[in-house]
Amino acid sequence: MIESLEKMLAKGVDNSLLRFGLGKAWLDEGDSVKAIEHLQRCVELDPKYSAAWKLLGKAHLAHGDPDAARQAWERGLEAARGHGDKQAEKEMLVFLKKLERHQTGN
Repeated sequence: MIESLEKMLAKGVDNSLLRFGLGKAWLDEGDSVKAIEHLQRCVELDPKYSAAWKLLGKAHLAHGDPDAARQAWERGLEAARGHGDKQAEKEMLVFLKKLERHQTGN
């Protein structure tokens, strides 16, 4: 799947949906660096894409950067609230609370 998506990108197709698919696929493969690259481009193309912000936060956390994860989820909350995406909003609030508990040791 990644190979076919990468071929589309190489042919000049570049949109938020393609970048989201690549970001998710790379994250599922355990490559947080490539996931971050594609998800970051995804939210640049569509800053209101709350699911992409959610995955971008997960990718940053997997890469060992909790501060970047927090920033992505906070931006994602703004996007979700602006879109009325209640499910994404709830999930990112949970992620942020877990991150806060982990960082404070509670």
